[in-house]
Amino acid sequence: MILDYLYNSGFGFEFEDATIIIDYYKDSSDKFHNQGLVHDYLLERPGKLYVLCSHIHPDHFNPEILTWREKRPDIIYILSKDILVGGKAQLGDAIFLDKGDIYSDDFLKVHACGSTDVGISFLMYINEKSIFHAGDLNNWNWCDESTKEEIDQANNDFLKELDYIHHIAPAIDLVLFPVDSRQGSDYMKGDKQFIERIRTKIFVPMHFGENYAEAIALQQFAETHGCCFIPITYRGEQLKITF
Repeated sequence: MILDYLYNSGFGFEFEDATIIIDYYKDSSDKFHNQGLVHDYLLERPGKLYVLCSHIHPDHFNPEILTWREKRPDIIYILSKDILVGGKAQLGDAIFLDKGDIYSDDFLKVHACGSTDVGISFLMYINEKSIFHAGDLNNWNWCDESTKEEIDQANNDFLKELDYIHHIAPAIDLVLFPVDSRQGSDYMKGDKQFIERIRTKIFVPMHFGENYAEAIALQQFAETHGCCFIPITYRGEQLKITF
């Protein structure tokens, strides 16, 4: 499998007969609008094309994705239900999932897990391998500016979602998860809790903006817990993933 880093939490997944695009916000070019891996390559790939979005936030959902059907009428859209409720898509535009819902066909199974923000996270099964895309699920622990009560609430909410995921999948082959240094001095807390709770084979950071070094700083912790950490170093990077 080839994993394409687009931007923020946006990724493309290339399989032999299928392509998946998740949480498209911007294409991979940092200089030109609507140029990069998606427009120049992924939308042209033969085979099935799935477009997933975890929630309505504009850094995860770009309404432009719904226009791609003009070029690729065979697209299967799988979107969080809050996008429908928020009026950003219509009932006939997509398959809409809420926490606990499952989509399945002969190639892809998607189990919608929860979030500690808006929308859902995605637990996908492809060719007997499991892939988790967290969306905005994280321990949003803004420790340098929040009260103890707010920090405790964020921690409890996150651990409840981790329990839900662990019940379904105590081990996951590939995890894409926020490593967001804007949270302050304890910004890796949610990542560490996830790796400690869910046996993770491969970990890829996301939702870090331009803060590449801060995201890569998680590598040592991940590797000491038996997890292969794959750093991302630039937009448009294509990574070969071997499970």
